[in-house]
Amino acid sequence: MTLLSFDKDHDDAAKELANAAPELAQAEFGLQLVTDDHAQLRSAFSRFPSGIAALCASVDGAPAGMVATSFSVGVSFDPPLVMFSVQNSSTTWPRLRTAPQIGVSILGREHAKIASQLASRKGDRFAGVDAVTTASGAVLIGESAIWMECQILSETPAGDHHIVVLEVKSIRVEHDVEPLIYHASKFRQLSEAV
Repeated sequence: MTLLSFDKDHDDAAKELANAAPELAQAEFGLQLVTDDHAQLRSAFSRFPSGIAALCASVDGAPAGMVATSFSVGVSFDPPLVMFSVQNSSTTWPRLRTAPQIGVSILGREHAKIASQLASRKGDRFAGVDAVTTASGAVLIGESAIWMECQILSETPAGDHHIVVLEVKSIRVEHDVEPLIYHASKFRQLSEAV
């Protein structure tokens, strides 16, 4: 917003109004200031539904993988780009990012257990998981809605995360497989709006 200044009194009044604007909006619309309470913010952000992407590759001869609900498609069509964010504290991403290509599987509606297993910090994440490894080393989860082979294009620090942009090298869409949805910290399935 640009404020025009004609005199000192007007300037002072404009500054007071600008400083009071956040408080006025909070009072009028029930907005709350964002605090350091990450649980509150996480709960609010969980109200935005998203698909679940499994990002997997063969690293040193063994599958490595993680899940991301921050995955976004259509970042660019030329070249074809997708992106996700990863916590700086991730112990999987430093290994996974060394792979020449990463498999992205948009998990299907029957994959709730697999999503939890791939997100777990304990045990073998791939035990009993139907997965294939491509010639490039990308690992793809069977019965997913979409498969993509991707290469890392860029990583950008963003607070306590990094934003990772991937270039899509190949893609396969299963039109009969509905995606698994993550909303309000629960796995859900799509249904048509009435």
